[in-house]
Amino acid sequence: MMKVAVLKETFPTELRVALVPANVPQLAKVGLEVVVEAGAGEAAGFLDAHYVDKGAKIVGRDELFSADIIAQVRTLGANKVAGRDDLAKFRKGQFIIGMCDPLGEPGSAVEIAETGASLFGLELIPRITRAQSMDVLSSMATIAGYRAVLLAAIELPKIFPMLMTAAGTLTPARVFIVGVGVAGLQAIATAKRLGGVVRAYDVRPACREQVESLGGKFVELALEAGDAQDKGGYAKAMGEEFYRKQRELMASVVAESDVVITTAAIPGKQSPLLITADAVKGMAPGGVIVDLAIERGGNCELSQADTRVVEHGITILGPTNLPSEIPNHASQMYSNNVTKFLLNLVKDGKVALNLEDEIIRDTLVAHDGQLLNSRMRDILGMEPLPEPTPE
Repeated sequence: MMKVAVLKETFPTELRVALVPANVPQLAKVGLEVVVEAGAGEAAGFLDAHYVDKGAKIVGRDELFSADIIAQVRTLGANKVAGRDDLAKFRKGQFIIGMCDPLGEPGSAVEIAETGASLFGLELIPRITRAQSMDVLSSMATIAGYRAVLLAAIELPKIFPMLMTAAGTLTPARVFIVGVGVAGLQAIATAKRLGGVVRAYDVRPACREQVESLGGKFVELALEAGDAQDKGGYAKAMGEEFYRKQRELMASVVAESDVVITTAAIPGKQSPLLITADAVKGMAPGGVIVDLAIERGGNCELSQADTRVVEHGITILGPTNLPSEIPNHASQMYSNNVTKFLLNLVKDGKVALNLEDEIIRDTLVAHDGQLLNSRMRDILGMEPLPEPTPE
C-alpha cells in the first residue's frame, strides 16, 4: 500500500495542514495509507487523536520521508529557508505535492528535481471545469478576500453599516475593491454583508456582471483595456502607459473611499502599481488600505510586507499569508483540493502519470531529474525540453 505523508509545516507563521482527518477515509478507499507527523494539525484545530480516529498513523518527522507521497502546504519554493532542511530527505521515486511558487521561485523546483523526486506544483492547476475542485489558488484566495475585509473593519475608525439611532444616523463605510478575481469577489461579498457601500474595478470589463450580482457597483475608467485576460482567466500584464493612466483615474475613486482593498496580481510577475503615495494622501484621515498583492511588490506604493504602515493618517496593511490566519477552514479547503488531486492521480493504489491528463501534465513540474515546465525553464533561461512521454 502506498503511503501519503503529512508533514508539519515549517514556514514561519504557517498554521495550515495539508490533509485534515475527514479526508483520510477517502484516500484509504483508493489504497493510500496516511501517515501524519505528530502535531501537524494542532495549530489548525486537528489533533493527533482525530487523525487516528479516521485511520491515520502518527509518526515522527524522519519516518515520514520513507513515504511514497509527501503532502505539504508549502514545499521548498514557497518555504525558501526552512524548506531547505527537508531537501536532502527527498529521494528518487517519491512524489512531492504542494504549493511551490513555481513562477516566482523556479530554481527551487530544479533543486527538488536533482534529488530524483517528482514535484507537483498545485498553483499550476489548470482553470478547467474538471479541475475546479482541486484549485488551491481559488480556495486560498476566497479565505484571503474574506479576511482582508475583517482586518479593514477592525482598523477603520467607523462601522461598516448605516445605522439610524436615537443618537443620529451613521453613514455606511465606502469600500473600493481593486481586482475582481476570487479574492476580490469574496471581499465584495463580505463588505456587503457588513453593510458597506461597495464599488469595484477590474481591467477586465467582463467582470461587471459578477460585481453587480454581489450588490457592488462596477467602476468604469476611461481606458482601452483590449485583451486584458489570458486563456486561464487571469488578468494579463499591461504596458506602463496604461498603468500610468489607470493610476491617475483611480486616484479620485480612492480619495472617495474609506477602505481600499487591492488584489491585482499577475502570475509570476511584479504586481502593477495602482495606488500612488499621492493617491493615499488624497484619502480622508482614518482610511484603510489592505494590499493583498504585496507578495509580488504590492499595488500600493506605500505598502510593506507584513507591516502596519501609517502614512498621511491612512493605515496600510500588507499581509502575505491571510489563509493561515483562519487555519481550520483554510486547511479544510486545501485538504479537499489535495484529496481530489490525489484521487485523480492514483489508480489502483499506484501513482499513474497519465500525461494526456491536462491536470497531471500541467502540475508535474519536475520528474526524472528534469524541470519539465516550459514557463519555468524559460524564466531560468533553460533550453526547452521535448514533450515528456507517458510511463
